[in-house]
Amino acid sequence: MTAVVQILLLNGPNLGILGRREPEIYGTDTLADIEELVRAEVAARGWKLVAVQRESEGELIEALHARWDTVGAIVNPGALMIAGWGLRDALAAYPRPWIEVHLSNVWAREAFRHESVLAPVADGVIVGLGSLGYRLAARALLALVPE
Repeated sequence: MTAVVQILLLNGPNLGILGRREPEIYGTDTLADIEELVRAEVAARGWKLVAVQRESEGELIEALHARWDTVGAIVNPGALMIAGWGLRDALAAYPRPWIEVHLSNVWAREAFRHESVLAPVADGVIVGLGSLGYRLAARALLALVPE
């Protein structure tokens, strides 16, 4: 029997309301739309998607700890990129490659968004490409994780 290979898609606060939340900044795709895009990208390799969205840092950390069996992760921490030190420590300990993603170009926005405490421990960071960024992160993980 072949083990199911899974990839984690971890989304932080306020991302559950994508499609309705400031569409001029975040676009009109819903989180369900984005999950389907990622699912389609990894399906060719036979990977399954585990999608988690939580509003609090502690719940995101718990979800990450529960999914160390995944082969990699795509993480949009939302505003937790700014001061999510507990999430940063959990991601630093995560034993697989992971990509930080942001829908908007955080460096073209308010100054408080210009630094991510998570980025230094990520395998890569993709910003400003809308939902395409998630697809590109999935492609990056396909390249980073050996078959």
